[in-house]
Amino acid sequence: MEMATLFEWIVAGLVVAGAGFSLIGSLGLVRMPDFFTRLHGPSKATTIGMGSILLASALYMSVRGPGLSLHEFMISLFIVITTPVGSHLLAKAARHRRLPGSEGWTDGDQARNR
Repeated sequence: MEMATLFEWIVAGLVVAGAGFSLIGSLGLVRMPDFFTRLHGPSKATTIGMGSILLASALYMSVRGPGLSLHEFMISLFIVITTPVGSHLLAKAARHRRLPGSEGWTDGDQARNR
C-alpha cells in the first residue's frame, strides 16, 4: 500500500469517526428525556466529533497544501473553550428557572449541612 493511500485512509477514518460522534451527539440531544441530560449530547460527543473532523482537515491541508495548516487548530481551541462554558451557563439558567430535573440541586452550604 502506498503512503498516499494510507494517508487517505487515515483522513477518511477520522472524518467517518467524527461524523459518527456528531451523529451520536445529535441523537442524544433529541432522545434524552430532560434538559439537563440533553446538554451532554452536544457538549461531549459532538465536540469530539468536530475535533476529529478538524484534525482530518488539518492533516489533509498540511500534506496537500503549501505548508502546515493551523487554522483548524484555532477552530478546535475555540470549540474546546466555548462549549463547556456555554453548557455551564445553560445549566445555571435552567436551574435558576427551576426547570424539571433541577429539584435535587442545592447551593454548596446547604449540601454540606446534610
